[in-house]
Amino acid sequence: QVQLVESGGGLVQPGGSLRLSCAASGFAANFYVMKWYRQVPGKERELVATINSAGGSIKYADSVKGRFTISRDNAKNTLYLQMNNLKPEDTAVYYCNALLGIVDYWGKGTLVTVSG
Repeated sequence: QVQLVESGGGLVQPGGSLRLSCAASGFAANFYVMKWYRQVPGKERELVATINSAGGSIKYADSVKGRFTISRDNAKNTLYLQMNNLKPEDTAVYYCNALLGIVDYWGKGTLVTVSG
């Protein structure tokens, strides 16, 4: 059974840090491009960061550049998002995505709330 399970969300004060994880199972995740998205209720889902299968190509949304770091451990089938200097506008549900051609898997999301 294909699964992407996010964890690590929670409540943090502005300026704080969180590390999100996404555990993949049921498919060969090491071949997939992996992405983090986020969504605020009533708004479109936003692409936050992308990492290719080998981890050598990484892209970030302008809104998180210099604050967020995406990484992956293919031996553990796990994707990470290190989030530093968090701001209230980073509050959202964060989703993990795996993409290979037309095959597209999604996790159920983890809530990040930045509030003081």
